[in-house]
Amino acid sequence: MRKNVVSYVGLLGFIGLLGLPTGNYGFYGFFGFFGFFGALEGRGSDERVDQNVNRACRNSFFLYIVVMAFSLTCIVALRAIDILPLAFALLFVGSMVTFVLSYIFYDRRGD
Repeated sequence: MRKNVVSYVGLLGFIGLLGLPTGNYGFYGFFGFFGFFGALEGRGSDERVDQNVNRACRNSFFLYIVVMAFSLTCIVALRAIDILPLAFALLFVGSMVTFVLSYIFYDRRGD
């Protein structure tokens, strides 16, 4: 079995430490990436895991594309450019949550 390289996404959790010296609370959201260590570390990678990761990425990608097109259209139509950073942050969080939930669903289904 190969090592599951998706667990290295958990290294992004260390970016959350930037919130301490800067006082920017937005960095604390990066601590959520530490969950990838617990969810995927210690498990090898085989064909089924690779297939589940690919399916979860597909779901996350389609959600991101559809919601991004809709939100950018609304932001431009309403001329509310000040909420653009919030929209990007919510899209990022939504795509990560979609990936994790999709992966858990496909893993437990055991297709």
